[in-house]
Amino acid sequence: MDVGVGKGAAGADGPGGARVDDPAQTTCGAPTPSPDTDAAAVSAAHPDAGSSAAADVYPPAGADADRDASGEGRSADPGDPGEDSAAGCREGSGDGSGDGFAQVRAVADAICYEGYLLYPYRRSSPKNRVRWQFGVLAPRAWAEVHGSGQPGVSGAAESWYQQTHCLCDAAPDAVLRVRVRYLQAQYKSVQRRTGADGAWEPVEALDVDGELHLSFEEAVPREADIEVPVADLLAGQRSYPVGAPGGTDTARLAIRTGPAARTERRRLPVRARTTLRAERLGGPAGPLRLTVRTENTDSSVPASAPREEALRSALLATHTLLGGDGLEFHSLIDPPARARPHAADCRNEFTFPVLAGDERVRSVLFSSPILLDDHPRIAPESPGDLHDAAEIDEILSLRTFLLTDEEKREARATDPRAAAILDQVESMPEEVLAGLHGAIRSLEPAAVPAAPAAPAVPAAPPGPVPWWQEGGDEGVSPTTDSVLVDGVPVRSGHRVRLRPRRRGADAHDMFLVDRTAHVAGVFHDVDGSMHLAVTLDDDPAAELHDWYGRYHYFRPDEVRPLADGHREVRPPTGSPPGGEAG
Repeated sequence: MDVGVGKGAAGADGPGGARVDDPAQTTCGAPTPSPDTDAAAVSAAHPDAGSSAAADVYPPAGADADRDASGEGRSADPGDPGEDSAAGCREGSGDGSGDGFAQVRAVADAICYEGYLLYPYRRSSPKNRVRWQFGVLAPRAWAEVHGSGQPGVSGAAESWYQQTHCLCDAAPDAVLRVRVRYLQAQYKSVQRRTGADGAWEPVEALDVDGELHLSFEEAVPREADIEVPVADLLAGQRSYPVGAPGGTDTARLAIRTGPAARTERRRLPVRARTTLRAERLGGPAGPLRLTVRTENTDSSVPASAPREEALRSALLATHTLLGGDGLEFHSLIDPPARARPHAADCRNEFTFPVLAGDERVRSVLFSSPILLDDHPRIAPESPGDLHDAAEIDEILSLRTFLLTDEEKREARATDPRAAAILDQVESMPEEVLAGLHGAIRSLEPAAVPAAPAAPAVPAAPPGPVPWWQEGGDEGVSPTTDSVLVDGVPVRSGHRVRLRPRRRGADAHDMFLVDRTAHVAGVFHDVDGSMHLAVTLDDDPAAELHDWYGRYHYFRPDEVRPLADGHREVRPPTGSPPGGEAG
């Protein structure tokens, strides 16, 4: 599966030049094995993993950080954890070398930064004022009030935890490796020196010698690696801190005239833990079910806090990679027969795992807050990430290229990633842009080298032609096919009254309750269901819609047949009604 034609890998450089493979950007600590691990136990193993102090707020905007010889400053949150990489957990290497994660790095980065900034990549754009839409793990007190009360596999709903269930076969000495990845909110404040006391004043925008600088909410990539023998997980669950420290970074802006200026980037600590568990299903020869549950353990944010405050202590775009030695994962989308009953019992909440990497092996699993198919990949035509998989790269590139100079100036000042997108588009070779126009892989499996000739065998009787091949829809005729509605055959040319269902219907269909319509055809879906294509009787453009095939579609139980005189045909005695009345 291609993640969109042109869906590119996110660059390694984070805001402010931080790299995801910088050990200083990663926090992980010693495991806390316990059947019932609570926040206090995790906090004892790692100071940053448990409850946060009430004093955890952004440092004062004008506060000076300790300054080094280069003029840049950095101050860490007093509660920052030490870089403990005890047995079972290690700092992320960044490239995934040696653990199989490198092959899925591009897809994982694309998910990590999906929606980070959207075209036109300016701070002033309304779509860039409501940030962080996927994989948000907020503090529990806040999430239980403002988040989704119904857990599902989609990570578009805000929660305080994320749970992955997956199935695998494991050798006796198998080792599980888990990498938890997310973004940590970081506020970039542009400041200028004012007053006789030399205090720093935050400003929304500042022009420094013709270069624009804007205050903006950025994010820092974080990842924590866990490595544990599967036998240990079969003996009992284990929990690991996966939080990140807070801190403040400052950097002077080069200025020739006028008062001094600087940028200050501030982060609150993120407190989180990941709990791992393994259990054998269906006897000694059955598969294993692995559970990976990541929770935000921060307790400093009240339920009444605004969303912006909660996000400062949240894990953003949270996703998980699973791999290891002696492990073979099973697809939950298309599980093998022996695993199918157990796949139905897996409970994935706010994330869903798919096979990733090399399609010839099943050694890596990617649990994503955005639903993917097995073995997702970046389209080879893509020159880079535009942070919007729902749009076509060619369209985004052309639109970005046509931004005015003033719009580009604002975009560059908004975020380093926006500036990188502009550089990518403006320097794109003509042949690369042409490659974004589209590509046809194939609707058929790739050709397989011919095998040695085998003895002739009787030909098998021809089976049904797949629906996507020519001739696959023979025998289907929308203009002559009919469907029974309340015991009455309804086909093209008949008239019906629309009665869309109250639940599960398109919201726009509610405006069409009790309208009468003309049936243009009966259509069959590939899953075997049927729909009636209709045009509205009182629509002045009905004839035009019918001419170019623009219809409203309704299920058979959402219409009532009309007899002459606009009267509904009553169903035969004892037959169930076709649907709810509007």
